[in-house]
Amino acid sequence: MTASAPTLLAEVGGTNVRFGLAWPNARQPLDADSVRSMLVVQFDTLADAAATYLRELDIDARPQHAVFAVAGRLDGDDARLTNHPWTISFAQTRRALGLASHRAINDFAAMSLCLPLLAPHDSVALGAPPAATLGSEPSQTFAVLGPGTGLGVGALLLREGRMFALQTEGGHIGVAPCNALEIEVLKVLQRRFGRVSVERLLCGQGLVNLEAALVEIEGRSNGADAPDTIAAATEPRHRRTLEVFCGILGATAGDFVLGYGAWHGAWIAGGLVPHLLPWLRAPGFRTRFEDKGRFADAMRRVPVRAVVHPHPALLGAAVQSMLDAGHAPLPRQARPVPVDEEIAP
Repeated sequence: MTASAPTLLAEVGGTNVRFGLAWPNARQPLDADSVRSMLVVQFDTLADAAATYLRELDIDARPQHAVFAVAGRLDGDDARLTNHPWTISFAQTRRALGLASHRAINDFAAMSLCLPLLAPHDSVALGAPPAATLGSEPSQTFAVLGPGTGLGVGALLLREGRMFALQTEGGHIGVAPCNALEIEVLKVLQRRFGRVSVERLLCGQGLVNLEAALVEIEGRSNGADAPDTIAAATEPRHRRTLEVFCGILGATAGDFVLGYGAWHGAWIAGGLVPHLLPWLRAPGFRTRFEDKGRFADAMRRVPVRAVVHPHPALLGAAVQSMLDAGHAPLPRQARPVPVDEEIAP
């Protein structure tokens, strides 16, 4: 990596692949004007899409390093997208693009890494507790999750001046219904899918699955609409679906706070978040988030924020480019390390 060359960034999702450039030496490394979005289905490979992006951008200094944030499990040098048939070899992609080096991370590890560079206007409070300041305490844990094409889950850990972004597939844990309606929804989805992961409900297609289940349970004659139509909430049945959806999302976010010990906060991110904001800010989300029995009092003190930055995963990939260049985006007392460095026992 050279100081005079930008870093190529890619956020590879199930529907879109977004590219951008980062200047790792800058305090705000993401070049917002460089961001472009392309449909995954229009390209055979990630390398094809990236080459098209670089050709159309027509920049003087070609990137020598890349950070790929991928919505899927990383398996050595390869990744297979959970919600798309692409299988990616990062080494082949690097060679095809003429890059000297690359870093591959999970997309919600990137979402987690973006937290230090979010401005106040890049997030919205969901409830009364104020957001914790990153780096203000020697030990902090934050849960990061949210719905898009799938359900992404990650976490950001600060430990004695070191920062770790967890790469997980938490969206594929099992659904935990919490009331009679959700038990009936689970029964409907079990007949269709067998095992039901939480992602079957908390993503774009999950809106459709949930509305279809509610139609069956409530004996309505209409079918389920498309995700965009449901999110627009123009009809009572869509609003009903969104209320149930955000209640389940709140309960799930609370579960991950308990599971990670993320007492310093939960951050809700993902492509659906801007469309869900009115429903996330309604009482149902926070009520279900806090409804954790003997831990209800502790949960009431946990801040939750919805990320509304237009490209949080690319911003997190830009933070990773800073780390790769030896720069620290956090306050001086917190020294970041690469996401793939193991936490010492």
